[in-house]
Amino acid sequence: MTDTENNSCRLCLVTPPGVTPDAFAATLDEALSGGDVASLFITGDPASIAALAKAAVPVAQAHGVAAIVVNDTQLAGHARADGVHIDSGRADLAAAIGSFRPARMVGAGGVRSRHDAMTAGEVDPDYVFFGRLDGDTGPEIFDKTLDLAAWWAGLFQIPAIVMGGASIDSVVEARDAGVEFVALRRAVWDHPQGPAEAVRQANARLAAATEEAQ
Repeated sequence: MTDTENNSCRLCLVTPPGVTPDAFAATLDEALSGGDVASLFITGDPASIAALAKAAVPVAQAHGVAAIVVNDTQLAGHARADGVHIDSGRADLAAAIGSFRPARMVGAGGVRSRHDAMTAGEVDPDYVFFGRLDGDTGPEIFDKTLDLAAWWAGLFQIPAIVMGGASIDSVVEARDAGVEFVALRRAVWDHPQGPAEAVRQANARLAAATEEAQ
């Protein structure tokens, strides 16, 4: 997962809740056929996340998408994921970086303030994620979340990822704020025309916004 040039923004996906792993693998394959996706965040309860990772990681990787397991470093290794997302504090983040680098990426979540972001940044994660992975409760990105992500993206080299809203249109908010990556969940998996069309529309909005700004 790499940054892009010319103030563009790339799409990330977050797994939905309550899915059957095998069924989700087919849904994910469909979604990723819709266009560019940088990464997939694999999250779930302890009883289901291992099976979900086993089903989702190879599908994501077959599409050139980085598969990132949330908080479980052991599972990330067993599932041969591309990285791990740590939102449980600086100590856990530093430990994961010490264990996983350079073979896998390690990203920081759980950021609620500028202080949190700078504390995470001190241990040099591969990205800093702003917002909750299930934070798409409204159509737009939360103002505080977007403000934090925009502040970070404007000052630091470590890429920012911001949790998008439940509307596809929220990707334009992220791009216009200069954030390098925007993550979607409900906007893709609950899209009335299906996840592939949602990914197509999200990328089309990002491309149009970037072209308009040039």
